[in-house]
Amino acid sequence: MPLSSLSWLLFSLASPWQLSPSLHYQTTCLNFKELIHIFNRNINFQELLGALRSEQLNWGFLLSCASTHQSWDFSCPGGGCKEDVCALLVQACQLVHLDQEHLVSKVCQLIHHSLNRFQVMVDEQNLNFLLSYCISALKQCSSWTHVEILQALAALVYNNGPKCQKYLADLLGKTGLLVQFSDAAQPDVELRRAAVRSMANLCLSVPGQPYLDEPYRNVCFQTFLSVLQSSKASDVDDITFCMLLQNALKGIQSLLNGGKMKLMQTDQIGALLAVLKKCMFHGLPGLSIEMPAALYPAPLPQYDKRSPVKQEQLETATLKQTGNRRKKSKGKQKKGEFGEEGREDLAENESALGADMLKLRLGDVQNSPYSGPRSHASDVAYVPAGKDHSSSHCASWKRISSSESEYSDAEGGMQSKMRSYQANVRQGALACFLSAIKSIEKRVLYGYWSAFVPDAPGIGSPQSVSLMTIALKDPSPKTRACALQVLSAILEGSKQFLSVAEDANDHKRAFTPFSVTMASSIRELHRCLLLALVAESSSQTLTQIVKCLANLVSNAPYSRLKPGLLTRVWNQIKPYVCHKDVNVRVSSLTLLGAIVSVQAPLPEVQLLLQQPGSSGLNNSGSTTPHRFNSSEQWRKALRSEGEPPDNPAGCTSSEPCWLLRLCVSIIVLPREDSCSDSDANFPSFSSVYEPCPLRLESLQVLALLVKGYFSMAQSYFLELGEVACRCMEEMDPSIQLHGAKLLEELGTGVLQQYKPDSTVAPDQRVPVSVVVTFWTMMLNGPLPGTLQNSPHATLQTSACDALSSILPEAFSSLQNDQQVLCVTLLLGLNHSENPLVKAAAARALGVYILFSCLRQDVMFVADTANAILNSLHDKSPNVRAKAAWSLGNLTDTLIINMETMGQSFQEEFSDLLLLKMLRSATEASKDRDKVKSNAVRALGNVLHFLQPYHIANPRFREAIEESLQALISTVQSEATMKVRWNACYALGNVFKNPALPLGEAPWTTQAYSALSSVVKSCKNFKVRIKSAMALSIPSKRECYGSTEQFCQIWRALVVALQKSEDTEDFLEFKYSASLRTQICQALLHLLSLAKSTDLPVIWETVTENGDAIKSYVLQYLKSGAEENEGGMHTDLCERERVLKGAVEHLGGIEKQLEGKARVRVSVYLEDVLTSHASAAELTEA
Repeated sequence: MPLSSLSWLLFSLASPWQLSPSLHYQTTCLNFKELIHIFNRNINFQELLGALRSEQLNWGFLLSCASTHQSWDFSCPGGGCKEDVCALLVQACQLVHLDQEHLVSKVCQLIHHSLNRFQVMVDEQNLNFLLSYCISALKQCSSWTHVEILQALAALVYNNGPKCQKYLADLLGKTGLLVQFSDAAQPDVELRRAAVRSMANLCLSVPGQPYLDEPYRNVCFQTFLSVLQSSKASDVDDITFCMLLQNALKGIQSLLNGGKMKLMQTDQIGALLAVLKKCMFHGLPGLSIEMPAALYPAPLPQYDKRSPVKQEQLETATLKQTGNRRKKSKGKQKKGEFGEEGREDLAENESALGADMLKLRLGDVQNSPYSGPRSHASDVAYVPAGKDHSSSHCASWKRISSSESEYSDAEGGMQSKMRSYQANVRQGALACFLSAIKSIEKRVLYGYWSAFVPDAPGIGSPQSVSLMTIALKDPSPKTRACALQVLSAILEGSKQFLSVAEDANDHKRAFTPFSVTMASSIRELHRCLLLALVAESSSQTLTQIVKCLANLVSNAPYSRLKPGLLTRVWNQIKPYVCHKDVNVRVSSLTLLGAIVSVQAPLPEVQLLLQQPGSSGLNNSGSTTPHRFNSSEQWRKALRSEGEPPDNPAGCTSSEPCWLLRLCVSIIVLPREDSCSDSDANFPSFSSVYEPCPLRLESLQVLALLVKGYFSMAQSYFLELGEVACRCMEEMDPSIQLHGAKLLEELGTGVLQQYKPDSTVAPDQRVPVSVVVTFWTMMLNGPLPGTLQNSPHATLQTSACDALSSILPEAFSSLQNDQQVLCVTLLLGLNHSENPLVKAAAARALGVYILFSCLRQDVMFVADTANAILNSLHDKSPNVRAKAAWSLGNLTDTLIINMETMGQSFQEEFSDLLLLKMLRSATEASKDRDKVKSNAVRALGNVLHFLQPYHIANPRFREAIEESLQALISTVQSEATMKVRWNACYALGNVFKNPALPLGEAPWTTQAYSALSSVVKSCKNFKVRIKSAMALSIPSKRECYGSTEQFCQIWRALVVALQKSEDTEDFLEFKYSASLRTQICQALLHLLSLAKSTDLPVIWETVTENGDAIKSYVLQYLKSGAEENEGGMHTDLCERERVLKGAVEHLGGIEKQLEGKARVRVSVYLEDVLTSHASAAELTEA
């Protein structure tokens, strides 16, 4: 109906509105309800605005319409644009003067409802006007209007905090309006609540915009904290008090999230955690606690006083709930029950309690194209996924299983509404606690561990309330899920803190050590979470329980605890892998993956993996039909496309591992059961196979199983290879990706078995013939196509990593065309434009260059060198780091070939390419540390490889000088210890090249000076050891240069020997013995090369420090067989032989002097030998 057709109605309203506002208010409500209804349903907003501006329509009538809470359609083009809403609000404020308090109230209602209902964001100019109006109204109007004005103010400042900077003094200053109205002395609780809500909205952050200044943040924080610490007055109804608490909690959460507020002060942290713990239990049926004003870090549970409520009443209330919570909710929450809070409440709840609900990722499952955000447990209408098999056995004190999420108005009226609000307070406190966890350093947070994590109760004492109390007893599944989410956040990253726990040995002491207390807490956590698992029927909450268990398992030190905990978790979770809800099944697999990956291999887990497959699968009433009973069904599925070769003896088993068989069945077998409700989130071919997230998680568990327990998985080596093949043949890139990762783990497992230091007996390893069959299947299958699948760079990267995990012995046994295929693919991928792919290809080439069948091929070495040097100049730091590592391996190959093939390889290798490698490595040594550490290693190898004709070549001369200066400067730099260690190692390699003018060139003095400085003063003992080793490498006295240079090295080593126990870092002390051994070897090496001109300085140091040197040398001789840093074994006889050789050498020199100098170093060394022999005789006697 157009506005013109209503003109007679509108003009008829003009006369009454000339009367007093109070009289019109009465007549409007009684006489014009029908007109208002017609007006609201047929309004054209742009005509309305025009009529108002031309004064055809009275403002009083419009404001009366606004007070009826009807919804106007302001959408364009029929109703009007949101800019017109702002214009309307400004027009209203301009026409309604502050002395017309009734109309001021109505204008504020219009502002509140318009902004909240229509999601209107006010521009800065109009915002300034409207805020000024509201602030002036608060200062001038009567107190009865303040609630409506504050509601309008809250709507205006919502998400507009950065635009309100110039009004902060009026609102949050010492005498600010919001500070006054939110004061604890404020008698009107509605007014206080409205002020707190405005303050909370003001604390919301806007990305990219400045936040509140520190003083204002502190004012808000203290205000919110004061509200949460206050008790409910007797004249305040429960719902209003709950809403007050909700607003304060929301405000603190905004400060912690948006303001990036870091809680550092102990009293501030303690006060906040105390009120959060209090609010976490607000209105929880059967429980009422009183908290101290602040919590303090303590190893034991702190005092939380139970209110003096009769125990019989609490037990009765709990028993009554038992019956109620078994009933299904009969209706949704009534519209408008939370409507007053408006859009900011809805948005805040969604972000705080929804976005973080999936914080615990299920590996890469959440990133799959079929896994989107899912709905969480609703407190109002929850339909159970199925009844748990053992819920009827739970005692009445346990949290009753959640057959419904909340109480509807039909069941309890105001009481159910109050309980709903109380549940919202508990959820708000938990969401705020989650934000607080992110704002507190973990080492500080763990000081309050005992206040929130359960501990085993003492004899005769009740258990302290904790997060598990909520998880077990709260009637709301959403609240229980929030509590579990908070507990998961506390457990996340707690491995170092929990590592002190230990109860493997029986505790028999007069006191309880902290390690035993922590072990008790971990055991109690296991008990409570498993109890919650049995009692829970809400699928969403059940998922959170399993995720929390997975976090606990990932961080607990089971090797220090008595066995049995993982067995209980394993047996309890097995039925849930067949649960009707897909999310529960996925999280159950995540938990099983955590079990097989934690501190692998654990003997307890090995026994669990060997259990019969049927154990524990028939106990759940909420499961899908069992498809995993046939031990051969999954094998048949794999063989359907062709029989793989039979495994040889030692690679088969009569009873497959249950977990392995389960995962393979989920991955390769078609589904046989009907879809559950949660399957709707996972479209595509879910009707054929299991849902994609379930298959992805199964692949991840398989990869973890292969990684941690390869000896068990190797029995199905070829079958698992076929699983990887089939996954890489699918169309879903995420399935292909995880198939490639499984392939990489299989290859890595074989590599570990064939390492030189492997403890696996040769007859227990996967035979090379089987490995050849495995890789032949891969190369004839989807792997080459996957490597060329350019649209999916991550998949290419994973496939590249998998190809680099091939066993060298197996590679050499592959057919020639397959070897060529591998090399060709990697060389081609090295030119990829994607940095991830290019980095993976560069690394794979660095692996292949070490293969014995390839490294002797000069053409392959040259092609690989050119490809690596190309990557070494890439703009991506990651590509350069991988290329530098590969260049180090390539130069290692040059040294190996030089030693094994002689000059034939050196002559065939291109001089131009060698020069290019030298220059590129020199340039890379100036890059960041990750590149530099391998670049200096490569420099040392290349300089070692150079031949006399290279050094004489003018083109090489400048490059050699630059590379040596780069090495020397790196040794002296403040780079990371790994870089300096590699630089010292590289200089040692340089000293091995007899073609270099060592001892004559100017750089020799600089190199020795740098190493001498490091061996005396470097904080890292491993770097000192490597520098001492480098100083002992030159084999001739001439290589050490002048007498002055030789004596400088000698003095540095003597000083280093005396400082070998001086360290500020206790962790370095364990290397002091190795350091002394290496320095003593270097000193004896110098003595065996010394000239007559060196003896005076040597004798001087012996005279000054003879006793100290003697004690260290005797200790060196006594230490016997020992492996030094270089991996060389020197036994007792060898050490004595070196010392005797030095005595003979020095004795001959001293004899030649014929008394010209009173130097008797040989006599000193003979005395050392005599003392050693006497000590050895005493030991034998």
